[in-house]
Amino acid sequence: MPAERGQVCVPFAFTLGHIHMIRIGLLTSLEGPAGIWAPSAEASAVMAIAEINAAGGLLGQELDLVISNAGSTGADAAEAAEAAMDIERVDAIVAMVPSYARKPVSRAVRGRVPFVYTPQFEGDEHDSGVLTVGETSDELLGPGIEWLSRGKGTRRYYLVGNDYVWPRATFAKAKRMIRDAGGLVVGESILPFGFEDYDAILDAIRRTRADVVMPYLLGYEAIGFNRAFAEAGLARHCVRFTSGIDETILYAIGPKATEDFYATSAYFSTLRSRNNDAFLERYHDSFGDTPPPINAFGQSCYEGIHCLASLVTAAGALQPPALRRRVGRALQSRTARGTDVTAVAGISRPIHLATVEDCAFRVIGAR
Repeated sequence: MPAERGQVCVPFAFTLGHIHMIRIGLLTSLEGPAGIWAPSAEASAVMAIAEINAAGGLLGQELDLVISNAGSTGADAAEAAEAAMDIERVDAIVAMVPSYARKPVSRAVRGRVPFVYTPQFEGDEHDSGVLTVGETSDELLGPGIEWLSRGKGTRRYYLVGNDYVWPRATFAKAKRMIRDAGGLVVGESILPFGFEDYDAILDAIRRTRADVVMPYLLGYEAIGFNRAFAEAGLARHCVRFTSGIDETILYAIGPKATEDFYATSAYFSTLRSRNNDAFLERYHDSFGDTPPPINAFGQSCYEGIHCLASLVTAAGALQPPALRRRVGRALQSRTARGTDVTAVAGISRPIHLATVEDCAFRVIGAR
């Protein structure tokens, strides 16, 4: 079947000759600020599909992966989801898209197929048609703010984020946690996408005598701000803390701009655990010594596909209501997160706190 508008069919040699297969649609941005994660998202999804097929497929059928470009707006993502269902005839959608696209995609899907949303997000998702596997802002903020307050003695916070639901909702939660920890929010800047003139914001950070700056900027948007922050000499005076920075962004920021930087996540590629060691070995066996840098956002696609497969296996069907009933009950065959030998599909994993050393995370705690 030829690809339609921004869609890429990913063939697998071992599916040739089989008429019946289950088609999984991977929805991810190949452009815009979130496009930085596309290579690792695709590689992680390809590996998950290959693993499931090698183990016998799903419901007695092999899986086929269809990659769709979610574009750079919620409308783009919704259109891509509709095309994946109506043209490519996918049986499920696994989406690694920004939060501004989650509701448009859910409205486009309308419960016709399972919809698994993989990245971290702000939380408070009440749509029964969305199965989330990522961590919420509540889960990610708590360990970092608590550690900064007790371990670093920080009190004055400045918040910087892009103008959409994830940073805004995350900051609303952060303000409550900061207040409860005895801290104070001394400033907040909400930036449009494409913003590049940081002088006024950096001056405000100096003027307010912030101890901590919390950047929640999407993908590529984080690179310019963090470079400018370090070039202005603020890294010597302010701690940076976020859950929105991953290995891919660190490489782009560069080692000279990561001083006194902390992050929380359920996944860091430097985590040493049975689950992650096995995942990384398979990842490099699949894609060689220089694959797309693995990170929490890309790896979430691996997590999402294995979670979906485990729920479908437990339910014996692909109907969304049947899958929802298995969340938190079905066993997940593979994961790179956590330390449990047997994972449970759809539940939260431990949150790790890490500091940045050059362009790598060093885990210093977990909760």
